[in-house]
Amino acid sequence: MFRRREPVPFAFIAEADKFRSNVTPPPRERASAGQIVGRTLIGLTVVAGLVGSVLFGMPAMSADQSPAKTQQSEASDGR
Repeated sequence: MFRRREPVPFAFIAEADKFRSNVTPPPRERASAGQIVGRTLIGLTVVAGLVGSVLFGMPAMSADQSPAKTQQSEASDGR
């Protein structure tokens, strides 16, 4: 492995606390009523989609039901 021979100055790490800024960031904008309603509707749509997929997927995942009769094609009945 390659090793560096020259010393690495770490003085900038110690001096980092000295350079704190006294400028405060601007306050965050409040969301409007339309934005809040839109975010709520998107969240409800996502949750409803997940719940619906679970409800529609439950019959396919249940293994305790056996088919009533075996399926055959109608083409093989008369021949």
